[in-house]
Amino acid sequence: MSRPTTLAAWLAYLETLHPQSIALGLDRVRAVHERLNKVIACPVVTVAGTNGKGSTCAMLEAILRSAGYRTGLYTSPHLLRYNERVRILGHEISDTELLAAFDAVEDARTAARPATLLTYFEFGTLAALWLFGRMNLDALVLEVGLGGRLDAVNLIDADVAVLTTVALDHVEYLGATRDAIGREKAGIFRSGRRAVCAEPHLPASVIEHARAIGAPIVQIGRDYGFTDERTQWRYWGPGGERFGLPFPALRGAYQLANAATVLAVLDLLREALPVSGGAIRDGLLTVELPARFQVLPGRPTTVLDVAHNPHAARTLANALGAMGYFPETFAVWGMLGDKDLRGVAEAMQARVDHWNIARVPGPRGAEAAALRGALINAGIDDSVIRVFGDVGEAYRAARESADEADRIIVFGSFLTVAAALAA
Repeated sequence: MSRPTTLAAWLAYLETLHPQSIALGLDRVRAVHERLNKVIACPVVTVAGTNGKGSTCAMLEAILRSAGYRTGLYTSPHLLRYNERVRILGHEISDTELLAAFDAVEDARTAARPATLLTYFEFGTLAALWLFGRMNLDALVLEVGLGGRLDAVNLIDADVAVLTTVALDHVEYLGATRDAIGREKAGIFRSGRRAVCAEPHLPASVIEHARAIGAPIVQIGRDYGFTDERTQWRYWGPGGERFGLPFPALRGAYQLANAATVLAVLDLLREALPVSGGAIRDGLLTVELPARFQVLPGRPTTVLDVAHNPHAARTLANALGAMGYFPETFAVWGMLGDKDLRGVAEAMQARVDHWNIARVPGPRGAEAAALRGALINAGIDDSVIRVFGDVGEAYRAARESADEADRIIVFGSFLTVAAALAA
């Protein structure tokens, strides 16, 4: 059979290779990776957690780039283009490079008889690792897709593992308790290598696993931390203190914990990857990450956020509360059906006056009726809920209804934000 010749055709093909969209486990993907025969020779930081992974990865890449290092970054999911997932030397990978990587992975996948089954995510992860292995990188940052222990990213041994937060999400795959979820995420830890934990209340399972394999934990509030000094902030950690730091370009007071975690990682890697104070300042000031409390220019004020679980929604609600006064706030909301719809609605209800809801694209999207039911069960009056055929229509209606002094919040999923941006 002839192979795809465009990125769109390849991505459609990847959707057909495995009967499940998510199939956790490393045996299949490890077998293909070994046949690819690409070795990562630079320091690797692997980042897992319920929320905060993307911000942490973005700041780490920005600071390392400001220090002059050749970096690779792998994240997921993407907003508008698949290319966003793979960044080398600070730039998104091109279609041509992705096609070459997909060809290489397909060669390795089909070298076995029968061909090895791979999910969309596993295939893409192997393609990214093949690309990184061909470059002379100084540092590689990998964001875990789901969980940690059985995620394809966990093929690579992290020199420093990062655990951002532990909250309830993906319970059908990771377990229904913080203890079970923490155990899965701690699977990225490695014996004799430090694990930086930005979760102040670590589940016992994380501590027990780290102790069992001999992975020293460096924990926020105990081994490193920060002080908000209004116009600047101070960091303290394994490498000492840093004063007069600028606030990260990423909005939200919660980003200080992510920034401090990044500095703790850099402290631990300072012998292999020394970073100056100037590079830290430049990286914090120039970091970009769409759809994490992103405020669009113009009026009415429009906020984009991919918050898709109660923990993230509470963080978003707190950040919205610190923005100041707006006469009316309109929410454009859509989520995946396997998420805690009611928990997110309860977290956000105090910040929203009007709800424009719609099903997000794709088979996993929550139906509008389910979204509406979650809002009503959260105590929100049905009179402030409007149902639309798609997210774009819901967003346009919010723009038409809102006055210049009002606020629009688009949140609930990467798919929700992407659909609104496309509109």
